[in-house]
Amino acid sequence: MQLLIHFWQDESGQDLIEYSLLITFIAIACLALIGAGRPSVNAIWLATNSQITAAGSAANGY
Repeated sequence: MQLLIHFWQDESGQDLIEYSLLITFIAIACLALIGAGRPSVNAIWLATNSQITAAGSAANGY
């Protein structure tokens, strides 16, 4: 019983668990932001691509 009480009161690994949970939360938040931003990045990419294509066609005289 004394071993169980000592194990329960021991906080030597607590920091590692807290930092692991914090890093996991940050990683999940980053993945959510990347997933949410994908449509707007795709729209910007398509608009830029069409403008570059139009500029290239105008420069070549097509």
